[in-house]
Amino acid sequence: MSLDFKIAQPSEIPEILDFEQRKLAEQILNEEDRALLSWNARWRPEALEHYLPMGWSFLARDTAVKSEFSDGGQLMGYFIAQPLLFLDGQTQSLWVEHLQFSSLQVRDELCDLAYRLSREKHLQKVYFPKSPATLNSTRHMRAEEWSPQVLSAKTTKA
Repeated sequence: MSLDFKIAQPSEIPEILDFEQRKLAEQILNEEDRALLSWNARWRPEALEHYLPMGWSFLARDTAVKSEFSDGGQLMGYFIAQPLLFLDGQTQSLWVEHLQFSSLQVRDELCDLAYRLSREKHLQKVYFPKSPATLNSTRHMRAEEWSPQVLSAKTTKA
């Protein structure tokens, strides 16, 4: 797999929605149940329209696989995020609202990208949605439970 990462654009919302619908179909067979879950999902169109124009959300593409949506390759994962000011005693933090991936390698690289981006932009913490998947990907960052649904990792030495 040859991954390429880029800032997600609003024009890519249909592709992200298709990706999420395919992931949801793998988990839930009933179409009505899938529809109900998608109405409150973190990746619903309104959320994507809010997060993507900010420029802090990223896509991972496999350049070796053709895509019907993009010449850049098949969408393999993404995260939506935004910077937050003055959260938890920190001046600036990155809030990763949602992370979706098709493989463990993509998951790890997306989490690492969010962490490195935060360090590069001098943000003090990065917050990830808490799940067994993100627990494994953020272990090397020494992420701690911030709340029952959120992990936080310090991105500065202090």
